[in-house]
Formats: sequence, structure tokens, C-alpha cells
Amino acid sequence: MNNLTFKQLRYFEALARHGHFGRAADACAISQPALSMQIKELEGELGAALFERGARQVRLTGFGEAFALRVRDILRSVDELQDLARVSQDGLVGRLRIGVIPTVAPYLLPAIIGNLTRTYAGLDLHVRETVTGTLIGELAEGRIDAAIVALPVSEPSFTEIALFAEDFVLVRPGEDEGKPVPNGETLSKMRLLLLEEGHCFRDQALSFCNRHSALPRELLDGSSLSTLVQMVSAGIGVTLIPEMAVTVETRSAQVSVARFENPKPSRTIGMIWRKTSPLANQLLQISEVVRRSAAALRKQQAPAASRNR
Repeated sequence: MNNLTFKQLRYFEALARHGHFGRAADACAISQPALSMQIKELEGELGAALFERGARQVRLTGFGEAFALRVRDILRSVDELQDLARVSQDGLVGRLRIGVIPTVAPYLLPAIIGNLTRTYAGLDLHVRETVTGTLIGELAEGRIDAAIVALPVSEPSFTEIALFAEDFVLVRPGEDEGKPVPNGETLSKMRLLLLEEGHCFRDQALSFCNRHSALPRELLDGSSLSTLVQMVSAGIGVTLIPEMAVTVETRSAQVSVARFENPKPSRTIGMIWRKTSPLANQLLQISEVVRRSAAALRKQQAPAASRNR
């Protein structure tokens, strides 16, 4: 096995992750036949099959699964060596991969991207929007450098930095304007619209209502906060959204927004990264840019928030 290359390992990792030659080839920016040839050469060099090839997808063999664990460690170490070289330069330059949860990304990302690109002229920013569980896995495997999520994550291998806290608000049909605001117990008996499984915001809303799980006949799931608010506008039920989403999501919907009495449902948003990352000091600086971006956004939204009280 003298001819293994990092390129082959990266192609293998992409195919293992996507389970499909076409999608893996697209991710690697090469043709599907070229990817297939590289994988065959890798298997020939190893003397064992890495994948079971089906009509629509490929699956790792038992050996392939064990091989994948080692490959991810190798590729993460190589990436960290590259990061180590980058931090020896003046300032933060080059690629930075940040993941963001969907209940933050649409509202905060424009400000974050603008401020980061102005602060770090040589930064090549790559943003990934997906749910917390996926971001944690990708961060652990070295596929992203940091993530903006709801805390706590409580992963011993990650550094967690709290950035800001925000309340949740109640969104009701417009005709409910002025009605008493329900508490968590009352809300649990109403038709509550929630994000689909996998979103941490769903779990936080259920926690406020003292529910550990949702009853499908009582609840309706949506794929985004925008969908939930539009469903409320149609009179289907009520929902909770974070304060930062109010201005964007309610501007074209016939809904009313109400604030809860204490204790208010809320969340803490923070940034996480691997404790072993050579970019740790730079990521701490990035987290301050994110914190300032969020503070400026909340200040900007304050007049609209007061009108909705």
C-alpha cells in the first residue's frame, strides 16, 4: 500500500458521506467516471472492497466503515496542519467554514457575513445551514471549523462561547390581538405549530409547554419558521418564534405577536469549535464579531418590537 493519496482519501470520504457517486463527484468537482476510477484504484491498492454498489446508492462494507473512521481522523489532522500554517500568518486569511442553525441563519447571517468580510479582507467564508445534530457531527469530523447553535451542547471536546440570549414570542392569528397571553400549561392545550423533528427550537418550545413529545393529532410540523407563521395567518393554530425572526417573518402575515410573562421561554445562542483547533484564538475573535452583529441587529429591531407589544 505505497500508492495511497490524500486525493483518494478525500474522494472516499465524499462517497462514504453522500452514498451516491453522482453527488460525491459533484462535491469533489470531478466527473463521476473519474471518481469511480479513483475508488476502484483505492480498493485495488487495499485489496478489499470498501463499498457495496447498488442500483441507486452505495453502502460501506464492514471494512469500509472501519476504514472511514481512520480516514476522517487523517483528513481532520491534515486540515488542522493547514490551519496551523494559516495562523502563523498575520491576521485571519483563507477558508473558514461555519455552520449555522436554520432558526438563526436567515436573520443573522447577512450582518455576520458583512462584518466578517469587512474585518478580515482575506477571509474565504463558507457557510453551512442545517440542524444542530448534523452540525455537531460535521464539527467533530472536521468538515466545518465552527458552528453557531443554541447552547448548551455539552460536548467535552468542544469549546462553547455564549454570545447572546433572546426570548421566544407567541404568534397568533390577527384577530387574537389583545387577548390574554397563555402560559406554558395553557399553550400545551392549544393547537401548536412546531418545526419538524431534528430542530432544537422544537424541543425548546415543547419544554416551555412541559411536553416531552408532540402528539401528531394535536400538532402540525413545518420545515421553516416562515411556513409556521403563514399557517398561523391562515388560522390553523399558534406558534413560537425567536425574537430575531419577528421582523422578517411577520411583515407579510396577518398575525399578532405577544410577549410572555415571566418566566419567559428563551434560548442562548453561542458558538462552538473543537478544543484542538489551531484556529481557536481566531475563532474567539470571530465570536466577538458575531456577538456585535447580533447586538446591532437587536438594536435595529427594537422599534418594531415595541410596536408589537
